[in-house]
Amino acid sequence: MDYDAIDGLEEAGPRVTVREAASGHVDFTLSNVELAFANSLRRVMLAEIPIMAIDLVEVEANTSVLADEFIAHRLGLIPLNSKQIEDVVYTRDCQCEQYCENCSVTLTLHARCTGDEIMKVYARDLVVAEPRPNEWVGTPVITDPAGLGSVICKLRKGQELRMKCIAKKGIAKEHAKWAPTSAIGFEYDPHNKLKHVDYWYEEDAAKEWPLSKNATWEDPASTTLPFAYDALPSKFYFEVESVGSLEPDNIVQQGIKVLQQKLALVLHDLDGPDIGAGVGDGGPENGIGFGAGGFGGADPGQAGQDAFGGDG
Repeated sequence: MDYDAIDGLEEAGPRVTVREAASGHVDFTLSNVELAFANSLRRVMLAEIPIMAIDLVEVEANTSVLADEFIAHRLGLIPLNSKQIEDVVYTRDCQCEQYCENCSVTLTLHARCTGDEIMKVYARDLVVAEPRPNEWVGTPVITDPAGLGSVICKLRKGQELRMKCIAKKGIAKEHAKWAPTSAIGFEYDPHNKLKHVDYWYEEDAAKEWPLSKNATWEDPASTTLPFAYDALPSKFYFEVESVGSLEPDNIVQQGIKVLQQKLALVLHDLDGPDIGAGVGDGGPENGIGFGAGGFGGADPGQAGQDAFGGDG
């Protein structure tokens, strides 16, 4: 992504300054906006950006020491590539009965320990089945140097794990497994010039509450000027850390897109059907049933069969 400044940007408009960008995180400042907007962007990036995650697990064989639900929960928290997630349809909007190639990605896991040593099952052992909406979506995210990924479980000699996993599109507001970020740092007024924070201290507040690195980007509070009671924050510091499903800059872009869709939906409800046409969908799936990472996303009438399938 090109982070160069846009020519002709008005000084009064929102401004973004990227301080550091890497494959796993982006550090930037957002200025000339109100606190409500900055905090809304933070909340949307945390909970309302759709990504892929394993939602249903059909257990064909599990002779490990871990229960089916335990392994299903671990599978649900494995990050999956969500590049061009727009190609995937929400299950509730699909014409299929439960899942198909348009609204899901199928992954298979088959591991059996035949040696005397303990065998570890990793995310790399998940095999993505074709077809799928595009060539990236649903692939397990593996970032460690050894190329192994997250540990799913351990097997002893004679133990076996054979499962079919169904990954679906969702948002973190429904379940944390669909969270695109592991953390988002957010700060404003690092010198506390606005007095929004009342520091508790024993002897010296300056020593017991050291300034953050963002304090170097602003001037300290003046000791001569009177306190401005009507002052408002206008510069905000973000640090977005991705779990790997989406690139950090894409998370920020998707967050702004979701905000636009939500505002367009409000205009649509206030002014009539012509405003906000084409607004994207979002929000939690309907129905409950046991799935990977917790409860949700399955047909209530098929809960037991979908979660464990067969003799699992």
